[in-house]
Formats: sequence, structure tokens, C-alpha cells
Amino acid sequence: MGTTVAAEQSISGSETRTRTGLLIIGASQSGVQLAVSLRALGFDEHITLLGDEDHRPYQRPALSKEFLQGTVESESLIFRSNEYWTEHDVELVKGEYIVRIDKETDGSGVAHASSGRQFPFRRLALTVGARARRLEIDGGDLDGVLYLRNADDALALKARVRDATDVVVIGGGFIGLEAASSLQKMGKNVTVLEFGPRLVGRAVGEETAEYFLQTHSSRGLDIRLNTSAVRFTANDSGTKVAAVELHDGTVLPAQIVLIGIGVIPNTDLAEQLGLAVENGVVVDRFALASDGTTVAAGDVANMPNPVPGSDPGERIRLESVNNAIEHAKVAAYSLMGRREEYAGIPWFWSNQADLKLQIAGLCNGYDQTVVRRGQERGKFTVLYYRQGQIIAADCVNAPLDFMAVKNALAKGQNIPAHAAAETATPLKTITTDS
Repeated sequence: MGTTVAAEQSISGSETRTRTGLLIIGASQSGVQLAVSLRALGFDEHITLLGDEDHRPYQRPALSKEFLQGTVESESLIFRSNEYWTEHDVELVKGEYIVRIDKETDGSGVAHASSGRQFPFRRLALTVGARARRLEIDGGDLDGVLYLRNADDALALKARVRDATDVVVIGGGFIGLEAASSLQKMGKNVTVLEFGPRLVGRAVGEETAEYFLQTHSSRGLDIRLNTSAVRFTANDSGTKVAAVELHDGTVLPAQIVLIGIGVIPNTDLAEQLGLAVENGVVVDRFALASDGTTVAAGDVANMPNPVPGSDPGERIRLESVNNAIEHAKVAAYSLMGRREEYAGIPWFWSNQADLKLQIAGLCNGYDQTVVRRGQERGKFTVLYYRQGQIIAADCVNAPLDFMAVKNALAKGQNIPAHAAAETATPLKTITTDS
């Protein structure tokens, strides 16, 4: 992949200063962090941060929760002020969709937008994230069939909530459950349809999935597992969704259908450039793509597993704010000519009403679990082990457990299972060297 040579080539310095500079395609969390990190590291070339939405860069996690419920306004989601970008020589370009890139072997080139505008660059960064996976069934184009991935999606959902009584959420992952909890809190009759046998199947183990099922169900959410929709039917006007027909013939009324069945990494530009692509843009530990000059960071990047001690051949694509930030920092180092490997403990969170889930590590391949239930209402922790060594934890309303596990993983320490089973014992007091 030519990563060693590319990582040692800096595009900083007065001798190479040019208005073409660095083009960051994707005004995402990772795109913003990349620009900010480069300036903090002393990068002195012009930066163009380009996004295809007609919005300034903003935080996405609140879209399914606080923004939907109206407890925060859109302005509070904006990452940086216009003054910041101006003062730091970052040209913020909104509403431009790149359709083609002509690129030279030295990493320079020109990006062509659908509007006809051209954006020359000396080096290229792809922080284009991922898009919502579509559900292709009859009625999928009816008004009221929505997705929730970006600000426009959130605005469309928010505009329809007031007039809706019944909402069907398709997908029992984090986005689906967060939105369902928010909509229920707003007084809507909410049904969640999950195709698989349990909730949040890709991210948590069976105990945590069952905990969320029981807790949400006890609060009035109608959750149906092993269930799929076969068509959406329209109202009398023929334009708006009115109901969802299930595989067993059941018909559920719905003025809003919200679909959250995962995402697809935006690899179109990478494929056009001839970069290696496999469930994302394939990058090395320095966030460099297969051409040795392009960097890719965040949700779109398929990287070596960053957990210390992982199999060198194991690769992973992470969808989290923490990963977007930390991976962008590594990409910034690469663009500065420094080789800083991406190594760290992945962590995630999901707020579903008053259930605050924090996940430390990755539970893939676990062979033992320890469940801790606190006396406080809703406090619940699952610790995951592989061959006696802790590898991850799901912590609901248990921030001290989360911090203890996250710190232990970062230090290569263990939390013995037999001691962790004593729920009254703080985990931080039983950490041992591995």
C-alpha cells in the first residue's frame, strides 16, 4: 500500500503553501475534527471542508433525541462558529455533491461537483460517512415514510410529529430505539418492528438485549421481534402513508413510518478512484488508503482493529462519535508526515429515555458474561470475558462501571469475573494486572 513513504510526506510548510491545499470531502464529525486537529498541529495550507448538505457542520447524535423532542435548538448542534472557520483559513463549502475526482499519482487533483464547480487539491481526505440503508418495499415512497440520518431527515420527522398518533419504527437498533423512546415520550403510540430475534443484535449480547426488551415493553412500547413489513399502504388521497402490513397479515395504523435498519458506507468516490474497498474504504493504521496518499477517516473507513493485542489481520468499521474523533486525529498526523498508529479502546453510547447505555470495548468472541444489577432503578451491567480476560462491558445507568472497565482495558488489566459477580463491590477496586 506504500504507506511508509506516504506517511513520511508532509504537505505542511511554507514552501508548498498553495490555495489548493487540502480538500476534505465530508463535513462530518470526522471531517470537522480533521480540520481542527490539523490547525492545532500547525498545518498551514488552505483547507476546504466540503459537505453535500445545506447546513453548517453539526452534531448528529441529538437528532433522534433532544432535537426531535424540542429540548435543544438547531443552533446548539453546530460544531464551530463561522468566525472560527474564517480565522483558521478553512473554507466551508455547503450543498456541493462531488460526482467525479481526477487524481494524479502524487495525490493532487480536481474534484468535480454536480453543480459544475471544481475544487483543486494537493491532498485529499474522505470523511464522507455512511448513508441510511433503504427498505425497498411497496409504498416506500409515500409521504411519511422517513429515515433519520441527517438534519434534513430530522426536520422532516419533526414537522410531521404533531399531526401523528401512530408511529411504526422499523429496526430495533440504537437509532430505532432512541427515536421510539423519544416519540413515546411525546405521547405517540409507537410500535417497533425488529426483523431479528433480539434488539440491538449487532452491538450487545443477549442479556443486554433482553434487558432493553423487558424495560421498554414494561413502559408501553410495542416491540415485535422476528417481524417484517411487506408493504406500506396509503390514505384515501393515495399520497400519505396510513398503515403498515406485516408478513403475517397484521395491519398496523401509522401516520409516520421511521426506518432505521443500518447504514451503508459511502464508498462511491473511493471506488471511482480505484481505492481498495471492502465494507468501507480500506485504510492502514495511519488512516491511509491503498493509494498511499488519500486519507479516509470515520464511519467510512475499514481499519485494522484498534484494540491493543488484536489479531493483526482483523479489520473493523466503527460507527461512533469517539471513533470519528480519534481516527480523524490519526489522519491529521499522517497528513503532517507523522506516523501515529490508531490504537485504542472503542466506546459507544445510546440514550433511550432514562436508560443511559455506555459500551466499552468490543464483545465479539466472548465466552463468559457476568451480570451486575444495582439497587438503583435501571442500573444494569454486563461484563464480557474471553478465556478469563475482560474484553468489554455494557453499562446501563452505571457510569462508574463503564469507567472502570474502560480504564482497565486501556491499561491491559483484568477485572476477575468471580470478584465482579459481587455487585456491591466497585469494579475499580478489583482491577488486577493481566
